[in-house]
Amino acid sequence: MDSTWAALYIFLLAAFTGYEVISRVPVILHTPLMSGSNFIHGIVVVGAMVVLGHAETPLEQAIGFFGVILGAANAAGGYAVTERMLEMFERKPKGGQ
Repeated sequence: MDSTWAALYIFLLAAFTGYEVISRVPVILHTPLMSGSNFIHGIVVVGAMVVLGHAETPLEQAIGFFGVILGAANAAGGYAVTERMLEMFERKPKGGQ
């Protein structure tokens, strides 16, 4: 039971820390920051999958599953935003095409 509380404590601490760090980033830097950290989201997903594989109690499994879902959504969103950002810098052919 102690490991469950430790896992929950770490999860809540990470969520709070992440919120505090991101909320202090200026709005103009959010897109470059997200596109530059897509590899970190992938590592988060792999780490959450490893933790989920070692989960023993239903609460640990739920927290691990939630971590995998959030990490995957974050990674997919980061790649989508990066793609949209890169499309803004494509040169349009001259001649109205």
